[in-house]
Amino acid sequence: MWSFLAELIRTPEVPRTIVVMDEEGMGGTRQYEVEPRRLLVAWGGTLLVVGVVVAGLMAWTPLRTLIPGYGTEELRQEARLNAVRVSALQDSVALQRRYIERLQQLMTGQVDSIAQRGRQERSGGPLGRPGAAVPGSSRMASATGPVEALSTLRPPVRPPVEGGFPTRGFDAQAAHYGTDIAVPEGTQVRSIGSGYVVLAGRTQDDGHTIAVQHADGYLSVYKHNNRLLKQTGDYVQAREVLAVSGNTGERTTGPHVHFELWQNGHAQNPRSYVLGW
Repeated sequence: MWSFLAELIRTPEVPRTIVVMDEEGMGGTRQYEVEPRRLLVAWGGTLLVVGVVVAGLMAWTPLRTLIPGYGTEELRQEARLNAVRVSALQDSVALQRRYIERLQQLMTGQVDSIAQRGRQERSGGPLGRPGAAVPGSSRMASATGPVEALSTLRPPVRPPVEGGFPTRGFDAQAAHYGTDIAVPEGTQVRSIGSGYVVLAGRTQDDGHTIAVQHADGYLSVYKHNNRLLKQTGDYVQAREVLAVSGNTGERTTGPHVHFELWQNGHAQNPRSYVLGW
């Protein structure tokens, strides 16, 4: 067989006659005229097509991962990137959990302990010491210094931002428990009254959020800020700057401040409390 193929390759331009007969020579014979050059071209073309198909399958299908050592560095980079994503997701979940816990405490009226804890943590003093003052009282705490008494929130109050205009109002049925005020990014966000900062952080949905506990069970919330200027436990005066407005968080469609007002765990329509709304 190999000698026959070698004969064809040596003289590809010479036509050959191939006679086919039974091994025992009992049957009839059949003859075929063959041009070795055309036969070699056909074989070569077939091998080329098969090679292109195999190369395409290995390059553009998952079969390429079967090649030893192929894509190892790419897989390592993808694994590192996935590890970073998982870590960031864990941090976001932890922050969301703390945010939900803080809101639950706010809604159940545990705001005094939250403000006091923030002040104690920054001053290094322990909680629950004898003589420690509670926000809203007139006593003095030796670990934290004087605790300011909160003045009554007297509606109507001035808006939390100067200028701007409401773009979406209070709608409890749509779970929109506040008013959106369109303002340029960088606008100063001010507290509507004196109180203690009981929440200051960032959430995935609402971005940089800050909440202030006022007297008589009032709680004001300011969302989607670009930057917060106060920390949990800080005492703020009425009209003191809390943050700088922005467009942070996933639940925002443009630069604005989302303002909420709660009393004893019940959402209030800010339009009834804010001057000019």
